[in-house]
Amino acid sequence: AAACAGGDWPRRIFDAFIAIALDAAEKPVPLPEQKALLDTADLVMRRSLDHVFLSDLITLLRIVMIPLIVGVYYAPDSWLAWEGRNIAATAIFIFAAVTDWLDGYLARRRGQVTALGQFIDPFADKLLTIAAFISLVQMDLAPAWMVAIIIGREFAVTALRSIAHARGASMPASPLGKIKMVSQIVAILALILGKDHLHGFVVIGQVALWVVVLTSLVSAADYFRRFGKYLLPGN
Repeated sequence: AAACAGGDWPRRIFDAFIAIALDAAEKPVPLPEQKALLDTADLVMRRSLDHVFLSDLITLLRIVMIPLIVGVYYAPDSWLAWEGRNIAATAIFIFAAVTDWLDGYLARRRGQVTALGQFIDPFADKLLTIAAFISLVQMDLAPAWMVAIIIGREFAVTALRSIAHARGASMPASPLGKIKMVSQIVAILALILGKDHLHGFVVIGQVALWVVVLTSLVSAADYFRRFGKYLLPGN
């Protein structure tokens, strides 16, 4: 039971099946032993699912909502009038942003920080913002080159932090990350709301979008600097 309680359950399941494959390649494995390995893998999976908490389910809900933000603009007119699409997309994005705060709050308050949550939470955040920015480009509300910089930065920083983690080094989030995150939310909401009626929000959205681009570039440069300082040979 103790072996099943850890957060490394995908690796244990993988190792169980690899053990079967390697043994089968070298010599026939008796059916009872194969069944024991499969039963162990099943037990690990079921015990791990027992540790999926409400905060993890809220994060998964945020991932499910991502296609809805894009989908409202492709829904048939008989389902949703064009004037209501921006309001619907804004409401979905606000709800998703609230879940981003809520899952972290619940996980910390209840002491339910899990490996699954730590993995999918930043993944869900990136998918949410990428989907929203692509929608802005589709609606001619944001220049494609600015969105390309923002998305490229996300992939580059994720790659650097993954490499650092694999080498046993820690690269804490940049202090500019909070500014970038708030600016992203303001830019997305203001540009969508200002498209048809609230035109004054367009200026706010454009200013916030420039802040996102600048903080993306500066924080990316900071990540590359720290990566070279701590991980590259000779440093």
